[in-house]
Amino acid sequence: MLDLDPRTTALVLIDLQKGIIGRPLEPRSGAEVLAEGKGLAQRFRAAGALVILVRVAWAEDFADAPRQRVDAPMSVSSGALPADWIELVDDLAHPSDIVITKKQWGAFTGTELDLQLRRRGIRTIVLGGIATNFGVESTARHAWELGYEVVLAENACASTSHKLHDMAVGVIFPRIARVVQAADIGLVA
Repeated sequence: MLDLDPRTTALVLIDLQKGIIGRPLEPRSGAEVLAEGKGLAQRFRAAGALVILVRVAWAEDFADAPRQRVDAPMSVSSGALPADWIELVDDLAHPSDIVITKKQWGAFTGTELDLQLRRRGIRTIVLGGIATNFGVESTARHAWELGYEVVLAENACASTSHKLHDMAVGVIFPRIARVVQAADIGLVA
């Protein structure tokens, strides 16, 4: 059991939104990730800990999406995303939660996430969400560079392939975070 102080720990769930949760994911489905994320959020709220829900969104014409030249650019449809694409999954958000909208893989760049965490005295973040090696990993790397303690709830994450999930969990996260299962996270003041 990893006991964390709820006064200085926040749960940060990445991209549990209607446009992403139903995609083909591995090693577990979006529904399974959502169930673990909801369970963690309930435990954090009950302990008085902060819950932050992050979603990704762009303008209808994608004018604010990253445009750097890369070998495998993000594929965008010719039209706008469905109206509910950016909405958080039903029954996930609670009035006490903070919602952050990002326009990058990571949740720190261009958002108020760092300010919200520091003003509340948060020193540790527990991460979960989709995708393990994109939004979750990018947020974890930035958090680690900013000096936050990072905990990954492995079974509250999934990616586009088992291989990508395993590479992030087995190679990257152990160097910047503690990797645990959601049930092994305790909140003790």
